[in-house]
Amino acid sequence: MFDLETYLQRIGCGGETGVDLETLRKLQKRHLMAIPYNSLAYELRDAVNVVDLDEDDVFATSIADGKGGACYHLNRLFHRLLTELGYDVTPLAGSTTEGRETFGTDVEHMFNLVTLDGGEWLVDVGYPGPTYVEPLPVSPAVQTQYGSQFRLVDREAGYALQRRGAVTRWSDVYTFTTKPREWSDWKELEDNFRALVGDTGRTDTQETLCGRALENGQVFLRQRRYLTVRDGREQVRTITDDDEHRTLVARVLSGEPG
Repeated sequence: MFDLETYLQRIGCGGETGVDLETLRKLQKRHLMAIPYNSLAYELRDAVNVVDLDEDDVFATSIADGKGGACYHLNRLFHRLLTELGYDVTPLAGSTTEGRETFGTDVEHMFNLVTLDGGEWLVDVGYPGPTYVEPLPVSPAVQTQYGSQFRLVDREAGYALQRRGAVTRWSDVYTFTTKPREWSDWKELEDNFRALVGDTGRTDTQETLCGRALENGQVFLRQRRYLTVRDGREQVRTITDDDEHRTLVARVLSGEPG
């Protein structure tokens, strides 16, 4: 059962009930540090439920048990947390290059927009790759977080969110519009996901994809590719040893990536 205080305690924010930017920053970063992105948190038969999500059941697995989940588990629950705290929060849909290729829809990634003190802030606790760990203002200005830079670039009817590391070039994180969304807008994604999972000729329907934030960066494991970002500096290596791979998955999911 969804419980506000249990949620706050689980992410290390017990008693943090303020509706202000300082609290919002703390909620997002602590969430990303405490709850992993985890493609293995749910069996595929359960993971395909995107629209008619049982928030109480997902809360028990993703938050109370700390197992994490995908964007539509984590950002949907975070939307509920912020709403119950009194924030003005709206679901947004984004699209990644990989997501468009896999699912064939622009309504793919799920995250949130918070309107606060006359400004708008992007808030995301469910993206499996280097991204912003604190609320990002909807602004043309370049923003710096823990050594990484972020900017919003006009792209057709919306924006491209771009990131640049300490020694890397600008690259797209995802594209999006600020059009308010309903959970039902992800029905096409759900249908395409079900078709993908039901295709007996495919063997790539569930990949190992996990990650979480660190105090000064982030760490991710996508299949055999292990990426760490600390103070904006990235290190990538390919894991070939099965035992090391299992160890790294366990470390990322437990919060001890080393």
